[in-house]
Amino acid sequence: MPFQSLGLGPRILRAIQEAGYAEPTPIQTKAIPVILKGRDVIATAQTGTGKTAAYVWPIIQRLAGSSAPAPGSKVTRPRRTRVLVLVPTRELAVQVEESVRVYGK
Repeated sequence: MPFQSLGLGPRILRAIQEAGYAEPTPIQTKAIPVILKGRDVIATAQTGTGKTAAYVWPIIQRLAGSSAPAPGSKVTRPRRTRVLVLVPTRELAVQVEESVRVYGK
């Protein structure tokens, strides 16, 4: 199953390709469509199976598609938390943050 069939948009697909991914892993195949629908996901898989990407890619897509004010706009909205990622260690938090930067470029 190619990444295109999971419902990800062209910008995210380009970032995936540039990051060197060829085919989605089982966790990505199962989680991405569910997250794109706005549903919560709790999943477990071995280290190195693409869990971080499985939730970061659809989150970035959903955030990019949300109705935020245009840059330079005088419209102000209350700031609120839109995504919360919980991780058990500081080291993992750094790794997740780095992944978000790479995928969200």
